[in-house]
Amino acid sequence: MKISITDDGSGIARKLAQAIGATVKGRFIYIPENKGSGYITGFSWGNDLRMMIRNYHLKEEVLIERTNELAEGQDDVVFLLSGVFPSPVHPEKQLLPEQANVMICRHAVSSIIAMPSNTLFGSVTIAASRQYLRLLFGKIQHPIVESILEAKDNFVFETGISPEMIRTASEMLDQPITESLESHYYKLKCEELLCYIFALLLQREAISASSMHINDIKAIYAIKLRLQSHLNEAPDIASLAREAGMSEPKMRKLFKQTFGKGVFEYYQYMRMQEAARLLKEKHLTVSEVGYQLGFTNLSHFSRVFEQHIGMKPKKHSVA
Repeated sequence: MKISITDDGSGIARKLAQAIGATVKGRFIYIPENKGSGYITGFSWGNDLRMMIRNYHLKEEVLIERTNELAEGQDDVVFLLSGVFPSPVHPEKQLLPEQANVMICRHAVSSIIAMPSNTLFGSVTIAASRQYLRLLFGKIQHPIVESILEAKDNFVFETGISPEMIRTASEMLDQPITESLESHYYKLKCEELLCYIFALLLQREAISASSMHINDIKAIYAIKLRLQSHLNEAPDIASLAREAGMSEPKMRKLFKQTFGKGVFEYYQYMRMQEAARLLKEKHLTVSEVGYQLGFTNLSHFSRVFEQHIGMKPKKHSVA
């Protein structure tokens, strides 16, 4: 299903609900049974801060093409925390988990949203004006923070999901306060999530970020997708650069700038995340997982796994 939506800065939740025939009850938008299950909800605090929670799955793939029509002077930054909820809407085994990460970009970059079928979506999207972000983080001196707060051109940064983010997001799902206080409660939780995001960004090497053309962003994410799709094959840097239409130095720089890791380091990170999932959710043996992900030496696989996950694979599978 392909849906075209114009976002005037007030958000897309209700327009999406209308497009798919969802039921609206108060601040909750419930996915109809013929489309899937779960809900969308959110809050808006004027032009400075908006938040949307997605906690659902869809039976059919949905592609949203969004046209941005922000008010003059409105310059939002979007923080999309995906796969951040500890529990799915329905624990059906055939449903795939959403990849856990945080994507940070200008509002204009987040124009296409793909929602694959039979995937569990558990995300929090925060849209904040730069003026609001400067009040919270304007005194921090770090190149990435400065890019988010001041850059005139497009940018995108991606980082992982921390345990603190998962805890805070889970508290947003089952808030313990009365309805009269919930707006204030959720605003505080949004600010808490933003603090955890910036805390992770501050751990990155303090190198000035280059501006990125939208085509560069698409090319870097195409490389990420290729790495994800070939976790049993070590990346060929020269081939990736050619496919991206970039020189090797430019490709390496923009990839590390976006993801905080070099191409091979990020490949190993994704490889170990998938290994952890296969051990825990699919209950495969250590040897099955190692060979499936391209390791011929299981001792090496065990060492790499422990470096990334913090424990040996056999221990992780029973933890």
